[in-house]
Amino acid sequence: MTQPGDVRLAVGMVGGGPGSNIGIAHRTGLLLDDKYRLVAGSFARDPARSAAMAAQLGLDADRSYTDFRTMAVAEAARPDGIDLVVVATPNDSHVDIVTAFLEAGIAVACEKPLATDSIGAARLVELAAAKDQVLAVAHCYSAYAMVRHAARLVRDGALGDLRFVDVEHASGWASTLLESGEHKQAGWRMDPAVAGYASVVADIGIHAFHLARYITGLEAEEVSAQLSTLVPGRRVADNATVALRLTGGVPGRLWASMAATGQAHGLRIRVFGEHASIEWTHEDPQHLVLRRANGEEVRYTQGMAGLSEDEARLNRVGMGHAEGFIEAFANYYSDIAEELFARRAGVPVVHRELSYPTGIDGLIGIQFVEAVSTSHAANSAWVRPVSKKAGQ
Repeated sequence: MTQPGDVRLAVGMVGGGPGSNIGIAHRTGLLLDDKYRLVAGSFARDPARSAAMAAQLGLDADRSYTDFRTMAVAEAARPDGIDLVVVATPNDSHVDIVTAFLEAGIAVACEKPLATDSIGAARLVELAAAKDQVLAVAHCYSAYAMVRHAARLVRDGALGDLRFVDVEHASGWASTLLESGEHKQAGWRMDPAVAGYASVVADIGIHAFHLARYITGLEAEEVSAQLSTLVPGRRVADNATVALRLTGGVPGRLWASMAATGQAHGLRIRVFGEHASIEWTHEDPQHLVLRRANGEEVRYTQGMAGLSEDEARLNRVGMGHAEGFIEAFANYYSDIAEELFARRAGVPVVHRELSYPTGIDGLIGIQFVEAVSTSHAANSAWVRPVSKKAGQ
């Protein structure tokens, strides 16, 4: 672990190697606010490709590792070992990797989903608690400044009692059978052995679900779901429609698709209350629209005066200068860094109501995926997400 006098935290990465777009997003976001330095990694299962990536990133040869287990043990033993590891590998590897680093006493930021089932996710949550370590999950859409402001408006009662929540993550990136070729990401995301049959829910549906939870503060009490495969020849579900019964009986709808032809990223949320509604769209993240019952429309712009502290603390360049996807990753990692710096210095951690998603959020997401799958198998019956603990 770095020492209190060091101005940057040391970070390592597992996965995110050649051809990984998400690896680029994580590394760029990590370095944007100058709170971390990338010093170690095991970037690919093939040792030669991993070593080449480490050299490209300027890592010392002795901190380029052939596998994650060796990396966890070696970094834990170093006086200047890593403070945090980023896990950016396919879904089915997360539990083993996260376990190795938590056992070694190293904080973890894991790509979603946290695990392939809720039993594995619960074990990771319990292990992080037992080791008193940070376990974060990369639902980075919650780190946009205007998402934070939306969550604050809801909590401050600007919408009144909530009446309906509508969220969708409808992307067209896999509207053709990409997995039949050399497309690396499609290869594992469309493999039921790696991503599960409900791949679309575990891949992007849980992002939409977390966004709805984050903004509204509501939880899913029951779900009624239908999974479908829109692209002929695909072995997993690439489309999901889910009816939601949220806390207090608030109804909602979630649509997730990887085969929404012509759509770009497709993440949007609308929350309707008794006095007003709000709408946020990922492809226009600088703005948040509030519509009141009398027809008045207020368009909030990131960086404008008078917005919440939750929004203001995430601004870098001021109103009129666009911030986006990479900056959201940077916000996520800055929130984690705030806690890691406090822990390292032995001072109280600032517990913010709106901060980074934790392992508990990851567990809730997996429970949602399982409830969706159970509901689909039962002809869209209403299913209550079941909390599972280690050992069950």
